[in-house]
Amino acid sequence: MKRLSLLLAVALGLATAVSARPTVIECWFVEDAGGGKLAKKPAALLLRQGAESPPLRPDLAPERYLKIHDPAGALQAAFRQYPRDAPAPRCEMSLYVPLPASAKWLSGLTPEQSCPRALDGTWLMVSMSSPFLSLSSLLRPQSEPQPEPALITMATAVLTVFTHTPTPRIPMGQDALLDLSFAYVPLTPKAPSLAPGPPPFGLEWRRQHLGKGHLLLAVTPGLNGQVPAAREGAVAFAAWDDDEPWGPWTGNGTFWLPAVRPSQEGTYLATVHLPYLQGQITLELAVLKPPKVALTPAPLVWAAPGEAPPELLCLVSHFYPSHGLEVEWELRGGPEGRLQKAEGQRWLSALRHHSDGSLSLSAHLQLPPVTSEQHGARYACRVHHPSLSALGRSAEVTLQVAGLSGPSLEDGIGLFLSAFLLLGLLKALGWAENRVKPLSTILGKPPSSPVATVITPQ
Repeated sequence: MKRLSLLLAVALGLATAVSARPTVIECWFVEDAGGGKLAKKPAALLLRQGAESPPLRPDLAPERYLKIHDPAGALQAAFRQYPRDAPAPRCEMSLYVPLPASAKWLSGLTPEQSCPRALDGTWLMVSMSSPFLSLSSLLRPQSEPQPEPALITMATAVLTVFTHTPTPRIPMGQDALLDLSFAYVPLTPKAPSLAPGPPPFGLEWRRQHLGKGHLLLAVTPGLNGQVPAAREGAVAFAAWDDDEPWGPWTGNGTFWLPAVRPSQEGTYLATVHLPYLQGQITLELAVLKPPKVALTPAPLVWAAPGEAPPELLCLVSHFYPSHGLEVEWELRGGPEGRLQKAEGQRWLSALRHHSDGSLSLSAHLQLPPVTSEQHGARYACRVHHPSLSALGRSAEVTLQVAGLSGPSLEDGIGLFLSAFLLLGLLKALGWAENRVKPLSTILGKPPSSPVATVITPQ
């Protein structure tokens, strides 16, 4: 019975996951309009459809209403982890022309002089992006729309590349692991001229940041040739996941970058190269380090009524990046007994740069003169940063008004002076006792009343 319940729960979970996947993806078909301008026309991708006919879309031209045939199951795999309540990804579609890769280290992929005739015809490239998915797919549409109740064009997903980590946020000093999956469906299965098994491919990872870009890693599984050396300790787990004789095939190109630093953030481009076909996706890697927050003077700030307490200094140290940092001053308690914005003059210091790329600054608050009602109030420095939760991180001190808790300032000074005078008197008495002797001690006789004393010189 337990096993049956478990199987039922798994089946329901799978059904929920399948139903959560989008059925139709709305796109924009982008093409050159001349004069350096682009024209955008509505398009749609029908990812899955049961026995029923596709919905009517009179607003779409048949060549831009595509029913996707996905033999490798790459599109279903890409949307398998897509959140149910998340908005649909942004989608663009454009014409694609098969061309050989320009890099010399990829020349082994295209030994023939010209593009094979099997790649002739119309090709489309579809790009999707969202916080949960980055995907690129090369589609091969059929030449004529299908004669269904809704005019629609069948298209096969030939090469699909995607990642589930399009916006990785990596703590500074930790390793970055960027997943990459791809799938390929051969256009001429079981052709006599082709060797069985997955074809060789090329994989490259590049980074672009602040207008600069360079190749981090290049690999060519299945080819013998020289490739550029990897940089910054980068490693890729590049291989086909299966070796079916005639396809389709799925592969992995996950990228590993050790101990990331602020200089390594930016846009990462992952490109999978097959002969005359390329699929590319982008990832935006951000490096984060949460700030440390310390507030001085601490733990107590003393002040007399009508006087201003010492200046509060909030040190926000070793954080990254600089943008998104906010410092707030709060007053908890006080006359109104609630959380409120602290009054006073405030300013920030300039950023200080550390050798590891992290940053520090100090926030200052000069408080106005205090009143007796502010006794026991707490001043807090609250810091907000992209690396922290919505509540941020804070440090606080308590304000003690002299005269309301223990001795006042004047009482303290009086007690100090009294103790000082008493100590001096005791020392004077001790000095006199050592220097004064009775007369009987000098004459060697027992004293009688009255007793005379003689001060003997020392």
